[in-house]
Parts: sequence; C-alpha cells; structure tokens
Amino acid sequence: MKYSKDFKAHFSSKPAFSARDASMFLQSKGASAGYARLFLHNMAKRGELHAIARGAYTLNEEVESVGMAYSPYYYGLQEALAIHGLWEQETNPIVITPRTVRSGVRQFMGRNYLVRRIGRKMFFGFETRSYGDFWINVSDVEKTLLDFAHFREPLSKEVLAEFKRRIDQKKLSAYLKRVPKASRLMAERLLGKLKKK
Repeated sequence: MKYSKDFKAHFSSKPAFSARDASMFLQSKGASAGYARLFLHNMAKRGELHAIARGAYTLNEEVESVGMAYSPYYYGLQEALAIHGLWEQETNPIVITPRTVRSGVRQFMGRNYLVRRIGRKMFFGFETRSYGDFWINVSDVEKTLLDFAHFREPLSKEVLAEFKRRIDQKKLSAYLKRVPKASRLMAERLLGKLKKK
C-alpha cells in the first residue's frame, strides 16, 4: 500500500498517535484527507494498526501504550503499585486522566484496562519511566497513596507496610496541602494506620 513504509517508519517509535496526526503526516506526503481515513481503516483491517480509543491508534501490541491515547495521563493505583514494586500481583493498566472521558473498563488486544477521571487539582505527582521501547507516566509513591485515598480504594496491611518503608514524608506533606479536604482526611486515616505499624 502506498505510504505504508513511510508511515510505519514515522509512527513505529511512537507508543500512540491520533487520527489527526496520521492524517497530517499522510497529507504531507501527498495523500488527500479522504485517503488518510481509508488508509487507517485498511491498516486496521489488516491488523497492522490497532485502535486504542476513538481517534487514537498504535502500531504496537503492548497494552501499556493505551495511556497515551488519554494524554495528559498517568498510570496509577494498583498499576502504580506493580510498577513501583510495592506488590507482586499482576494488574490491568489503570489510566488516570483529567480529560472528559467516560470512566470504566475498556479492552485492547484482548486485555482489559481501566480509565479513571481525576480533577485537574489532583492531576500531579507523577514521573516518566522507561517501559520497554517507550516511556510512560506513572504516579510516584506518595501520589499513589493519595490516589488510593481519593478514589477510596482499599489497601492491604502488607501494602501499607511497603508504603511506610518507601514514602518521602516531606514530599507527602507538600502533596497533602494540594488535595481537596475529603481526600486529605482519607489520606490521614491511611497514614494513621501506617503510624500504628
């Protein structure tokens, strides 16, 4: 297919890209806007291109690429626990974004992932980490704890003990000043459990 080689060379290093990105690239090579849509459709039909969400695609089959379709985003909650080595359980990716998207379970390449919305005020406290051939955003240890409080997700005694060993108290104190009162109170309850250990 015309443009296929150039397209793959350009987008293979990107974990995800939009239909608009693809259309602009193809038009820069001489394709029409209509042909760009057909090109994406045909590539997807042949299994060379994978839809993540409406208007978002990837050339790879790695489920960790889904977050980029919801940019700005970070991986959080149980997924962050696994990435930081705070627990050993395998998890489905949990994408946290301030964008206006429907929260809930989605599928990519036969694997489930979860999308959760978070307020702009709570969208902070993440870092970029290398993951395979690309980079992903993941909440840091302190923000992961705050997100568990914010989303009212349960934490086991074992995981709380791991948090106790890894938390930077100074950073956590700064974060607590930035979150809404209800989330701060829930976090303080979790912290109270940490202090009893």
